Amino acid sequence: MPSPNILVLRLSSLGDVVLTAPVYRNLKAHWPDARITVLVKPQFAAVLAGNPQVDEVLTYRGFLAALSAIRERGFTHLLDLHGTGRTVLLRRLSGVPNVAAYRKAALARRLYVYFRWASPALAKHTLERYLEALAAWGVPIVHRGLQLGDYGGSQPPRAAAEAKRVLIMQTSFLGDALLTVPLARRVKEVLPEARLSVMTRPETADVFRGCPGVDEVLLDDKKGAGRGLAGLRHAAEVLKAGRFDLALVAHRSFRTALIARLAGIPRRIGFAASAGAFLFHETVPFPWGAPEAERNLALLLPLAPLLRAGPQDSLYLAGGTPGDAAAAVAKRLADAGVAEGERLVGIHPGSIWPTKRWLPERFAALAGRLTREDRVRVVLIGGPGDKELSAGVAAGAGAPLLDWTGKTTLPELLALIARLDLLVTNDSGPMHVAAANGVPVLALFGPTTRELGFFPYGEGHRVLEADLRCRPCGLHGAKECPEGHFLCMRLITVDQAHRAAQDLLARKAVPA
Repeated sequence: MPSPNILVLRLSSLGDVVLTAPVYRNLKAHWPDARITVLVKPQFAAVLAGNPQVDEVLTYRGFLAALSAIRERGFTHLLDLHGTGRTVLLRRLSGVPNVAAYRKAALARRLYVYFRWASPALAKHTLERYLEALAAWGVPIVHRGLQLGDYGGSQPPRAAAEAKRVLIMQTSFLGDALLTVPLARRVKEVLPEARLSVMTRPETADVFRGCPGVDEVLLDDKKGAGRGLAGLRHAAEVLKAGRFDLALVAHRSFRTALIARLAGIPRRIGFAASAGAFLFHETVPFPWGAPEAERNLALLLPLAPLLRAGPQDSLYLAGGTPGDAAAAVAKRLADAGVAEGERLVGIHPGSIWPTKRWLPERFAALAGRLTREDRVRVVLIGGPGDKELSAGVAAGAGAPLLDWTGKTTLPELLALIARLDLLVTNDSGPMHVAAANGVPVLALFGPTTRELGFFPYGEGHRVLEADLRCRPCGLHGAKECPEGHFLCMRLITVDQAHRAAQDLLARKAVPA
């Protein structure tokens, strides 16, 4: 049988086009010699230009021109991932013998938007429905997620040899800062002669200090002395004085994009989903479902379209040079009676967002069982704002715990987490620290989901979550459950968490 000649139709928005990438990977896995052509709007052609599974990108320049191009190429298979009247007509007039299409659920979506009428059809992600369309051809699904390299920038890549002073801007939370470290580490692979600066908040500055490749850390105290218009102007003046050639804007706020623009940086690359995207020279997609670390790495694709993620990007904190913080942590653990080879489990019960927190009494019960039944030492971690929460967990555990909540500097917290055999945590910054050190993570997810891109990055981790239609209810969570039942966390039991923790500890004990 000749190899299939496949046409894929997707004439919608940037995000929808990016999400088609796993479809091509599955098609090539099933038919390695297949030829894949994708029909998209002209403005999105560059996004797919570097995809290794796509052999040709056709741009839509009118119905008749598209129909003519389709007929003359002799396609054997047509996959409609758009599902509008226009693409239905195209596929019916094309003469292609094997046709498949995804179910769009357009009516259900409109009813939800206008009247808040829920439908089971909306419980499925768009990507999941794309993949379901392949069943008509008997194509098995072996790839479900996006990877770096599945998409490119909004314009064809161009060289950046002239960029001698490079800036990364990331002024969000701790987890966001940590997930920008792989980008910072990779800049000098692409621009080996460049000097790299990072602008970040004072609270996250230590994440980048000592990071390989980072030459300078600039502070934007936007929640303190640098807040308001005066602070915005000051930040722009600082950057203007730095005479940067290139800005990689990892934070998606309008304020950050505006600062880069006011600083007059001559080449600014940011995300298409940024509130200030119109202030950038080039943009890259921000696809929901891709790991956050890889989304940040994608900011380098306009400079290096062949860049791909590797093991070093998920273990970006592993093997750090021991310093004063590591020595201080080792001494404190020894003083607390923790032997050098003794198993140590960290528990982080806090979060800025209340709905991201698993129930404190369940953390307490889990800590107690781990201490008594599994003979491990448990240390509670968190910031100063978590002290009362951790004190309640310690009091309810019925077993002696180490409570270091609010008692470590950021470098000490990083060193402590690197020493752990397991971290049990909510969706939080420490989760990313542990994953980046190769420490197994047991993460408890409530209002947020994998589609948002903030799951623990890399192999060897476990996420417990409840399968509920109301998830996700927000990008970060909320002060209280919008539905009033908080089932996303209440349905995760102590028994489930304990079994998962035991499994991860057992795997950690087995030599690689």
